Amino acid sequence: MPKYSKEDILRIVEEQDVKFIRLQFTDIFGMMKNVAITSEQLEKALDNKCMFDGSSIEGFVRIEESDMYLRPDPDTFVLIPWRPQAGKVARLICDVYNPDGTPFDGDPRYVLKRALKKANDMGYDIFNVGPECEFFLFLTDSEGKPTTITHDNAGYFDLGPVDLGENARRDMCLVLEEMGFEIEASHHEVAPGQHEIDFKYGDALSTADSIMTFKMVVKTIAQRNGLHATFMPKPIFGINGSGMHTNTSLFKDGKNAFYDEKDPLQLSQEAYWFIGGLLKNMKSIAAITNPIVNSYKRLVPGYEAPVYLAWSARNRSPLIRIPAARGSATRVELRCPDPACNPYLAIAAVLAAGLDGIENKIQPPPSTDKNIFEMTEEQRLAEGIESLPGSLKEAIEEMKKSELAREVLGNHVFEKYIEAKYGEWDDYRTKVSKWEVDQYLTKY
Repeated sequence: MPKYSKEDILRIVEEQDVKFIRLQFTDIFGMMKNVAITSEQLEKALDNKCMFDGSSIEGFVRIEESDMYLRPDPDTFVLIPWRPQAGKVARLICDVYNPDGTPFDGDPRYVLKRALKKANDMGYDIFNVGPECEFFLFLTDSEGKPTTITHDNAGYFDLGPVDLGENARRDMCLVLEEMGFEIEASHHEVAPGQHEIDFKYGDALSTADSIMTFKMVVKTIAQRNGLHATFMPKPIFGINGSGMHTNTSLFKDGKNAFYDEKDPLQLSQEAYWFIGGLLKNMKSIAAITNPIVNSYKRLVPGYEAPVYLAWSARNRSPLIRIPAARGSATRVELRCPDPACNPYLAIAAVLAAGLDGIENKIQPPPSTDKNIFEMTEEQRLAEGIESLPGSLKEAIEEMKKSELAREVLGNHVFEKYIEAKYGEWDDYRTKVSKWEVDQYLTKY
């Protein structure tokens, strides 16, 4: 990510004939918000004098305490390539502040910054994160509304003519590269209409910013190709859902703290403790990494989704996998998060869970090297392998009991998040579904 000063940005805006700047921030549910200003107002915004009404953003503040300020992060400045080239548009990602100059507790970016400070206080320089974002591309109807009809019959790593999303994916990659992304891989996934674009890992805050930008680009370019992109975890019954496998590594004094060449698996004691912390806390943070009702339609046996609390360096069925690369590339891959999550909150929760393992020296159980999907329930119980929560309600109940979740999110986000998710579950629970009508309407 480039390092920009205020003067750099003002100069680029003038030289590139930029007329509009989008000041972007994210609410606690992972929805990107946007305040557009003209270039004449940019200097004022860069001086942190841009005010907005926080009471209009779900999960922020009440109307009697609504004034909030956006403070742009200069390093997130980038031109938006698909906007007109005459009178260009740029964007800046912002932190949210209170009128008294203190960071707003409800800002997800601040939640992640707090978690990273704790890692720094424990002696870790960098927390690197590499996400694998999957999504579906669907056709639209005659009115331009999205359907769940896929536009291909391709499978994993297939290419045209069966992968009809190839052109859209190519356009997405080109736009992302224009915006500074380093694209490592782009391919069709297992299910029809399912795709994955992987970009290079980075420090946690930059990566969370990148995930938000990535979603915006994918949806926009899909629309320009006459398609609808969705990061809904399980849009179609009977096929694989979309995950966001999250690769993580901690660095201390410039060296990967997860690597130890003397260990049989070449993992350090800190890596084992980090895994132990994830396994101990995963039920408590599942509502953050898998935040919607539909998330738990993906997390069921039979579709390659990681349901079971176990780890392995040799197979892909457990929740946590250790990829083969070692040395500076040693990393812990958490496989349950899905792309509906708020990346700032999810990454903060994963880091907090791992640090809890390191702080409290939580030793994980032995590696599970069998295919857990093929084990019986009795075999899993005998090996002490538990499951993730089976629904959003179960996940919220686990989160509600968790001191770690409250600590990492802070009281404001913790309370607002649980309140909203209970409301979401209640709304879902009281609706009559098509399945119920099909099953019962004629039977009773």
